[in-house]
Amino acid sequence: MSPQINRSDPPYKQIADHIEHRIASGDLRDGDLVPSSRQLMKDWGVSMATATKAHAALRSRGLAEGRPGVGTVVTSVAAVCGAQHRILAVRGTGKIYPPNEHARIKEASLTQAPEHVADALGLEAGASVIRRARVTYRDDSPVSASVSWMSGALADQAPLLLSTERLQQGTLGYIKEITGRSAAGRQKEQVTADAANAEDVEDLGVEPGTPLLRARVWIRDGAGDVIEYGEYAAVPGRWMTFEYEIAE
Repeated sequence: MSPQINRSDPPYKQIADHIEHRIASGDLRDGDLVPSSRQLMKDWGVSMATATKAHAALRSRGLAEGRPGVGTVVTSVAAVCGAQHRILAVRGTGKIYPPNEHARIKEASLTQAPEHVADALGLEAGASVIRRARVTYRDDSPVSASVSWMSGALADQAPLLLSTERLQQGTLGYIKEITGRSAAGRQKEQVTADAANAEDVEDLGVEPGTPLLRARVWIRDGAGDVIEYGEYAAVPGRWMTFEYEIAE
């Protein structure tokens, strides 16, 4: 069945989101051709201007580039996958990573919450929390390192959170399967530029002091409660893209 336009988002954004999901699922990989503007016109029933704008949106997200004599090709290696991208990937494919990415779980343990983690999760300082640390690789190269923190109350209910085995559906997908809680409503993500510390050097193979993108993420359920608080660092040379609408 052909994809359909709805009127909740601008048509060009819906097309770009659809193609981004194909990239996240591995259906389109680095170097693959993105459907041409004429093909998008035919598939989606939109104008040339809308199809061209969809390509421009993909380029602005760091997911594609135009190559003379070839067309628009996937270049997702230059993009940082933030929390929103991961959540949408799980919903669309059931997997948190595309085929060319994988994670190595460094640690999965029950520990006492540092003060800032307790604050993020709405817990008392020193409360029991689950800590999962991982390094994500694209092909064989490390591209990001991250730590996820969750309430220790999940330890008995969701024991795989304390295993260093990879969760194909990610921590959020697993928590949803066990508890029914899922990411919904307003979310929060903060990013900053930072210099690589000793742990970054070990995880990412960069030189000390290398500029990095560092972020922290609060993932909330529909009631506004934080399911997971996360922190991550990504290697330089990769774009993180935010798109938004401003009402007139």
